Amino acid sequence: MHLHTFSIVAYAPKEDAWGVAVASKFLAAGALVSWARAGAGAVATQALAKVGFGPDGLAMLGAGKSAGETLAALLADDPQRERRQVGIVDAQGGAAAHTGSECHDWAGHKVGEGFTCQGNILVGAETLEAMAAAFTQTSGELADRLVAALLAGDSAGGDKRGKQAAGVLVVRAGGGYGGDTDHYLDLRVDDDADPIRKLAQLVKTHHLFFGKPRPQDQIPITDDIASELQTMMLEQGYLVGQSDGVWDEASQQAFWALVGNENLEERWNLEQSPDKIDKVALEYLRKRFAE
Repeated sequence: MHLHTFSIVAYAPKEDAWGVAVASKFLAAGALVSWARAGAGAVATQALAKVGFGPDGLAMLGAGKSAGETLAALLADDPQRERRQVGIVDAQGGAAAHTGSECHDWAGHKVGEGFTCQGNILVGAETLEAMAAAFTQTSGELADRLVAALLAGDSAGGDKRGKQAAGVLVVRAGGGYGGDTDHYLDLRVDDDADPIRKLAQLVKTHHLFFGKPRPQDQIPITDDIASELQTMMLEQGYLVGQSDGVWDEASQQAFWALVGNENLEERWNLEQSPDKIDKVALEYLRKRFAE
């Protein structure tokens, strides 16, 4: 079985983050294609995918090998190398890729500064050109840029057999939930009619629930906002009484319970800033509990 797909592997020096994004007409493609480890690098393995290239490649990268050295070592003794497609970035952002001569047309790769795009069974080279342009021209964090590349590749033709799955993986030291793993973001759409657009929505949702509030987005809880929040809590059963606009301890405790149930603890904390609220969280709650 072949992983006919297009992917991008990249390093973002400002974030010190590594990532892989992939789309394919192949169930749960992200679970097989994408591999990354903070401080080591990232690997995409596809076409006649040898999944072991993922962990083996990361082990070599973690031991200090460059992307080119790792790629050469992985392919050296592989009798099926002409049917493989691999993209790698190393700890410093060096990039290397391989497209075997027996990969199904159209197949190829495009290596840029800190990234490589690769694909097979595509409509043509324009898919990779569009991906590279979108990645280099898009602002935002690495996850946003990776998904922008997938969207651009899809718009340029993508996998000529159709759509099914997409995924994005981003790692950075201490970037995981709770700070004790490197998996900052690992989102997948395993079976969907429009997986890349669904993936883009998931990335935005991840930013909502796990992103850090910006200082400029912290606004005081005025009497009007307090009254608005109290009305929400009364309607949802978190608060008993009336909406009087007084942001007292009872209102704060009730709001903390609501925040916990809505998984917004990263955006409002009872102990740190009880008299302010993040605009992003406020807008989410307004939509969430709109009549």
